Amino acid sequence: MTQDLLLGWAGPASAWVEAAPVGNGRLGAMVFGGVRRSRFQLNDSTVWSGTPDGPAEGLAGVLAAGAGPDRLAEVRAAIRNEDYRRAESLLMSFEGPYSQEYLPYADLWMTLSADGEDAYHGRTLNLDNGVVREELTVGGRRVERLTWVSRPAQAICIALTVEGGTVDLGLELSSPLRVIQETALSLGIEIPVDGAPRHEEAVAEPLRYAGGPTGEYDPFGALVAKVETDGRLLTNGVATVLGMTHALVTLSSSTSAADVWSGTAAVNRQSHMDRAADAASQALATGRDELLREHETDLRGLLGSMSLVIGSRRGGTFDVEADILSGRDELLTATVIFQLGRYLLASASRPGSGPPANLQGLWNEELRPAWSSNYTTNINVEMNYWAAETAGLSECHTPLFDLLDKLAVTGGQVAKDLYGARGWVTHHNTDAWGWSLPVGMGHGNPSWAIWMMGGVWLAQHVWDHYEFTVDTEFLRERGWPLLRGCAEFCLDWLTEGPGGRLDTIPATSPENLFLSAEGRPESLTHSPAMDMSLIRALFTHCLAATDALGVDDPVCAEIRAALPRLHPPKVTAGGWLQEWAEDLTEEDPSHRHMSQMVAVYPLGEIDPARTPELAAAATKLLNRRGPGAMGWSWAWKIALRARLGDGETARELFLESSRPLTGDLTRDAPVDGSEWGGLLPNLFSSHPPFQIDGNYGFTAALLEMVVQSHNDVISLLPALPKAWPDGSALGVRCRGGLSVDLYWTEGRLTDAIIRRISGDERLPVRIDYRGRATELRLAAGSEIRLEIERMETSC
Repeated sequence: MTQDLLLGWAGPASAWVEAAPVGNGRLGAMVFGGVRRSRFQLNDSTVWSGTPDGPAEGLAGVLAAGAGPDRLAEVRAAIRNEDYRRAESLLMSFEGPYSQEYLPYADLWMTLSADGEDAYHGRTLNLDNGVVREELTVGGRRVERLTWVSRPAQAICIALTVEGGTVDLGLELSSPLRVIQETALSLGIEIPVDGAPRHEEAVAEPLRYAGGPTGEYDPFGALVAKVETDGRLLTNGVATVLGMTHALVTLSSSTSAADVWSGTAAVNRQSHMDRAADAASQALATGRDELLREHETDLRGLLGSMSLVIGSRRGGTFDVEADILSGRDELLTATVIFQLGRYLLASASRPGSGPPANLQGLWNEELRPAWSSNYTTNINVEMNYWAAETAGLSECHTPLFDLLDKLAVTGGQVAKDLYGARGWVTHHNTDAWGWSLPVGMGHGNPSWAIWMMGGVWLAQHVWDHYEFTVDTEFLRERGWPLLRGCAEFCLDWLTEGPGGRLDTIPATSPENLFLSAEGRPESLTHSPAMDMSLIRALFTHCLAATDALGVDDPVCAEIRAALPRLHPPKVTAGGWLQEWAEDLTEEDPSHRHMSQMVAVYPLGEIDPARTPELAAAATKLLNRRGPGAMGWSWAWKIALRARLGDGETARELFLESSRPLTGDLTRDAPVDGSEWGGLLPNLFSSHPPFQIDGNYGFTAALLEMVVQSHNDVISLLPALPKAWPDGSALGVRCRGGLSVDLYWTEGRLTDAIIRRISGDERLPVRIDYRGRATELRLAAGSEIRLEIERMETSC
């Protein structure tokens, strides 16, 4: 039996970025550990500021301020005339309030006491079964404490076992939000109806409470704990257990937002308290052993479907500081970081759990978290899900599609009223309520506030899910309506430009600036490369979708007419891949955003085999941008280098990205001008501060180094660095309903098995290894072992 992979820490966490994360998609906890007093910081994925009205009120406000199709025409004219100040001034009237914030929920404080000596013997996080285990000595008694979050039971579970006597246990619940009902083991929490991002420093009331229901919505959450023990339980203000040798604590939650998210009928506050209590009681009645068995069966069933081992070590307990952050064994570090990303996605995003993984996944302790811990759509939320299909976590993709269903509704109204367009649109940010307006409150710089392609990039995930699963029912029922609506918006958004080309205008290349003829940094332009690549991919997928479904849709005729008129990828006079429609000068040539590179990864529009000149220009652009800057940017650069076949540079970037972050671990920017990023003491990826997209992105990028499947080819070991000569990748999912197992030794592929899980068995499967290709066909449920030696010697 394969040994589990465990992360170890010798001591308890002294800060949040040292705590160990556990979660079930809906409920999460950060386990600090400790002897006498320990903290469990709790989250619920549905606890967001705001209301289900989403952008409705903000849309009414910007329309009243004059935004709309007529003003849009003025903006376009100003940009064509390079009157950027007028264009910005007019366009800022389109900016509504900010999207809402993902908030911390509560804390459970646990005390243990007994006469005698204390000691802490360490804690581990099992990345295969999602259990945190602590060993400690309390008053000379040996104590084991296990913490996990059960998806089957929908409860946070903490189990304690004492040897050598008894100890006393204390439990206390608190919340940084407004507590309006409280007992020793329960909290009724009012949730803010509005939250301002922390970069808006002048806001007088950063979190605004309604003080009660707002229309049909009641911003409320209930958290209830239950305790089973052989000790004497007292609940007088706080909960105390006297003289226990074992205890099981279960916590469950019920929120108004969860009802909205799932589409169930709203209930009153007491009903939420009752629901949470019932769930905690049912979990408690299940008992420790059965709770743990159900949890492990659930999580192992998901995580056990796939693995990547760089080198030979995977199983065992590895000290995070000594074994991972020290850099002594990069092979082990790569293996750990890969599995950590899978574990974090499985813990933060499950079907029916609520909103998808946000900028911090599921875990947040800040009332005003960085970037509101929401969804930034110009790469960050997409990166969260890059590994969902390839790494065997397809079901974890589902919450993202649930959010897209909401955006298709709210974004449909925004597209119609704000731009006079069909379909649906999403801009730079969104939240659990489906925010789809531009943000910025009328003073946001367009480089980060105005971007109309958020929905277009998110729609790529719809097609990815279909390509990997070949789930025609999903495509027909959910995928095609989303793709079609997004395409309708793009068709109406595109305008006639010089030379018969179709333009997107106004447009930005997200978060980057160019220099105008006067040398001034500007963001507003038309038809940047990213817009064109995203729209081209969307249109192509729409045509493929109708072919797969056998439908004849009128929108396809419009798409066929528009496709050849989109701007193609271009190369600058300097030889690198061009970012804007014209060869403009970058304000920051080393900027962390490389938006034109979306054509390389994840879209696959540019690759060395099919478009060698453009691939060479992409490589030159990467060289120009330089090494990494922060977690997510490193992850993207690793994936890009892998797609371009440059395993050596991909490895160098990974080594940079996996070094420990030192100094002030909570800062929002470098204090000394040094590079940003690195890994925090619990291996969370730093922006800084913490931002989980880096963790998720590393998983996708590392897998791209050993297996790729795009443009109808499965490539084996396409970017394997020389320093990683041995390893295995099992259960890697590939486009076309396929999976791959492969082993390599001394840099050479030694065994590979291709399986068909789903899809059309009549279609050929093309396999490439070191530039040598073979073609085969697989019946449903069958597998083929490749003849490696024949492939190596074939011409």
